[in-house]
Amino acid sequence: MTIFERVKELSEKQGKSLQRVSEDLGFSSNYFYRMKKQQPTAEKLKLIADYFNVSVDYLLGRAEAKSVNEPIDLAEVANSDDDAVWSRLLSSGGRPLTEKDKMAIKLLFSDKWDEITQKAKDLDNRD
Repeated sequence: MTIFERVKELSEKQGKSLQRVSEDLGFSSNYFYRMKKQQPTAEKLKLIADYFNVSVDYLLGRAEAKSVNEPIDLAEVANSDDDAVWSRLLSSGGRPLTEKDKMAIKLLFSDKWDEITQKAKDLDNRD
């Protein structure tokens, strides 16, 4: 699949014409059709990727279609005991979550309510 085909597919998924996307990005009205014969600049690729919330690698055909800012399922995180998942996906003010923060999130989104409540109480008693 070419860059043009990927852009066309992404625009169709959003219910927008290529002309509308061109206008939104400040490109000429036939910019995307010219991509059939010439490669876009790195700067234009970045603008397009940001517009569609995908990576430049996806536009270039080097990665699967995956949203750059894919939503995080907090229930899935809350039910995970894997610290790597926690530290990779969540932070508080740019800092890693404290054990107390993790317990609060687990209490809100976990299916292990009783177990988590006891752990939270134990943490409170340590402080």
